[in-house]
Amino acid sequence: MKKFVLLFTCSSLLYGVTQALAQQEMVDTAAFRMIRNAEMNNSHIPEIAYNLTDASGPRLTNSPGFFRAANWAVATMKKWGLANAALEPWGEYGRGWDVQDFSLSVESAYHNYIIGYPMPWAASTNGAVRAPLYKMLNSDLTDPSFMAKHKDDFKNRIIFITDTTSRHHMDDLKPFAHRFSDSELVKLPGEYMFTRKEVEDEFIKSESLIDAGLAKLKTYGAVGVLYASGYMRDGTMYVDGIGGYKTHAPEFAPEAYVSSEDGFKINRLLAHGQPVEAVLNIKAKFYSEDTKGYNVVAEIPGTDPTLKAQLVMLGGHLDSWAAATGATDNGAGCIVMMEAVRLLDSLHLKPKRTIRIALWSGEEEGLLGSKNYVKNHFGDGETGLLKLDQANLSAYFNLDYGTGKIRGVYTQGNAAVKPIFEEWLKPFNDLGAKTVTLSSTGGTDHLSFDWAGIPGFQFIQDPLDYDTKTHHTNMDTYDYLRIDDLKQAAIIVASFVYQASIRPELLPRKKMVNEKFVFDGF
Repeated sequence: MKKFVLLFTCSSLLYGVTQALAQQEMVDTAAFRMIRNAEMNNSHIPEIAYNLTDASGPRLTNSPGFFRAANWAVATMKKWGLANAALEPWGEYGRGWDVQDFSLSVESAYHNYIIGYPMPWAASTNGAVRAPLYKMLNSDLTDPSFMAKHKDDFKNRIIFITDTTSRHHMDDLKPFAHRFSDSELVKLPGEYMFTRKEVEDEFIKSESLIDAGLAKLKTYGAVGVLYASGYMRDGTMYVDGIGGYKTHAPEFAPEAYVSSEDGFKINRLLAHGQPVEAVLNIKAKFYSEDTKGYNVVAEIPGTDPTLKAQLVMLGGHLDSWAAATGATDNGAGCIVMMEAVRLLDSLHLKPKRTIRIALWSGEEEGLLGSKNYVKNHFGDGETGLLKLDQANLSAYFNLDYGTGKIRGVYTQGNAAVKPIFEEWLKPFNDLGAKTVTLSSTGGTDHLSFDWAGIPGFQFIQDPLDYDTKTHHTNMDTYDYLRIDDLKQAAIIVASFVYQASIRPELLPRKKMVNEKFVFDGF
């Protein structure tokens, strides 16, 4: 997931919204207290967290790690007593990928130990490959004139691609982790951005240019590619990719990332005329036997004879990147959502509407699991071809902004729901959750529902060190989870979902007119 925030400025608010809605809202505070006491006295969050991260490993969609986690989640929710727990196919995804062996070193006047990781869906090297480094900038890769001019320089080289000419990190005295202050929550940022189609087109164009450059490197005889970024520090590094999962994706020279500090050292060596060679070994495996994508689903059946045909949904994406175990992105969301349904089921609270949990795949490649699930079950908001069940889904609640505690809710411009959620949050004001904003936020699976005209909500969370340390990095591990924050989140999510399930009416919907969203690579 890649986060952005969008201020809802379009004229799409429901008319006649008043504080009377809040005054009429009846909140089951007794059930809220039961949920809170149960979580604080008998939380299963550490066990769920261990099994989805340490025990399963990285969860790149369709990889063995993804299926270890998905199958464990299905079996566990069946054991808890949830109904219809299963892996549900949503359509064509593509190839899984897993690294079986990897090593990287740099040789100059001495042996250099390197922090490095293979790029997801990288090709194998067929044993260790040793070759001189050839340096180029990111912008050179998409510059046809540069590529043509230097094509003879690429043969039998490992290409060292860097986004910076810096020699070291600048001083950084800011703390890595941060919690929102009340004043920051009042002034949550908002921007009015491009339409989804405009940015999708730009993303596809960018991917095409990068693929063209990588294809030329292989054609011109390069034997490997190393990427170094100057942004992350202290051995932390982004390790993600783009289109390699596609079934017919082209195969490029084997690709890997190196840490910024190692990249700076290589830059300095090359700048001083020191010959530098890299030794790269990648042994990877692709999985193409089953190229369908799968989501994990399970239900707590509703108990009201009429309302049980309606739904309340909650979820987060189960897939992750491959350099770590995806603890904060988005093991945390899945941990909280599984704990929320466990609480509701174990307390026998008997929701009137059916509660359905979904743990998505393919989110990191563009919300693929949730978008296709919504199209399969509820219809396509872009074409206006909606299915009957679209009108029976009260709301979808999502968690995917890391491990920080819940501080409120983004309403996606739904003015009618704002006073309702404010009432629902009052029992949790003492836990720091007070803010209900009309601002919209994006980059994760609630958008798939919002785009189909269904109320879809992402909770506001404390950022902690999500953007500075763990998001899409090699540090996204169990040790960066904040268990107490996850307990707080599970209490609030379970309470919101239960309250939505017993409410006499479905949650109000907004009338969307020319709303704009951003697709930014996720």
